[in-house]
Amino acid sequence: MHSYPDPNVVFPNDYGTTCFLKNVITAPNIQVGDYTYYDDPVDPTAFERNNVLFNWPEFGDRLIIGKFCAIASGVQFVMGSANHRMCSISTYPFHVFGGAWESHTPPHLSQLPFKGDTVVGNDVWLGRESVVMPGVRIGDGAIVAACSVVTRDVPPYTLVGGNPAREIRKRFDPELTALLLELRWWDFSPERLDAFLPTLCSGDLDAVRETIRHMLGKA
Repeated sequence: MHSYPDPNVVFPNDYGTTCFLKNVITAPNIQVGDYTYYDDPVDPTAFERNNVLFNWPEFGDRLIIGKFCAIASGVQFVMGSANHRMCSISTYPFHVFGGAWESHTPPHLSQLPFKGDTVVGNDVWLGRESVVMPGVRIGDGAIVAACSVVTRDVPPYTLVGGNPAREIRKRFDPELTALLLELRWWDFSPERLDAFLPTLCSGDLDAVRETIRHMLGKA
């Protein structure tokens, strides 16, 4: 009988620096898929407190992270309520300081630009100390280089880097990318995934392509 890693444990191995994130999230507006991990030598379980900045669920935006994502130490997500009012002469948040300022200004959160949900796909690798800004969508299989600041959407299976992050290259050709997006291996059962692991970890992309074509009935 095979033994598979349990997505419902906090620490999936003996290192103690890596945790499966979905099991330590408490905020109602943060959703994380199975097997997505955060690695931190100090306290990976403090991800929600230290790495999701300015998260006020009442603002209305969500952070959605898919399955099998690898999130390196120091990665931060900036939520929408970190913004300031930009439609007026001053960006200063007078309302939050109370007193007469509060009575003469609209409620603070209602003045902020709303960027929508921040969405990270499946099998995404976010490099060390990278920052993801509000409302960004990062596609399946994408890679974000260390110390990058992601200010715009990232297409699937694309490597980006820099500040602001820009496309460095596509990971695969359009056909293989389309096959992977159709296959959705991250939704496989544990048994099917186990059998598919040699293909997932193979560097022979031509053989990988043919295997996936066969699996999808396109051979």
